[in-house]
Amino acid sequence: MVSLQEKEEIRNISKKLKKEQHALQRQRLKANYGLLIGGTIFILLVLLALVGPYLTPYDPYKMVVVDRLLAPSSTHLLGTDEFGRDLMTRILYGARVSIGVGLAVAVLSSVLGLIIGLYASFYKALDHVLMRTCDGLVAIPGILLAIALMAALGASATNVIISLTIVFTPNIARIVRSSALVIREQTYIEAMQAQGASKTRIIWLHIAPNTLSPLLVQATFIFAEAIISEAALSFLGAGIPAPEPSWGNILQAGKLVIYKAWWMVVCPATMVVLTVLSLNLLGDGLRDFLDPRTKQKSKK
Repeated sequence: MVSLQEKEEIRNISKKLKKEQHALQRQRLKANYGLLIGGTIFILLVLLALVGPYLTPYDPYKMVVVDRLLAPSSTHLLGTDEFGRDLMTRILYGARVSIGVGLAVAVLSSVLGLIIGLYASFYKALDHVLMRTCDGLVAIPGILLAIALMAALGASATNVIISLTIVFTPNIARIVRSSALVIREQTYIEAMQAQGASKTRIIWLHIAPNTLSPLLVQATFIFAEAIISEAALSFLGAGIPAPEPSWGNILQAGKLVIYKAWWMVVCPATMVVLTVLSLNLLGDGLRDFLDPRTKQKSKK
């Protein structure tokens, strides 16, 4: 029997180990500049997209032709577009659309890719069908596949999300499958099978949680790629239909007057660059923070 004193000592040791672990995690987080900088910039952009439209007095759709192509000034901080609409207002409203589309694509493709990858790694019959389908989709350049799907579905925000989800899901599925195959061969999974645990229980309670780290990192990159792809589709006229504000639509209109109104290209392009850069920094930082090899190096 363990005495009360020994139990108390065990509790104290456990608390001490937890404190040391939390301190180590905080130390690694503070040293991870990519995660901190990328996360901070992205949070500021999201807050700007959510709160910004309420801070501007202009309507993003109202045309004032006499004010068309005005340069940045105290009245219009980022100038006006070809129809006299306040450019800053349209960029702020466009942030909601572009970031919203990117977030929806990242979430949907992650969920579908997780399901496909897990079941493909556990069932050989499904593996051949699902992975060959994914290989076929990956073989087609993403932007071409998205344009073809948009031509078939029609231009709308919902169809952009559907098209880009189809484009990016195969990449997620392949990454999840590769991680799940390694986990499936672990001793504890064999022990669960020997004890008679169902395949569904093993897949979702023991394999799926261990694939979340690479999935989360890849989702941040998919988020960034989805924003670029949405802007490209809208720029080509196959994405968000006008006059709905999105960064791609603003760029598409700006290319026609780039020599007269440079701000119509520079301002939305800067927002795209900042968003994608912050997400890439965030993804790299998450990868370093969640990588076990990085943890071991920090301990040394």
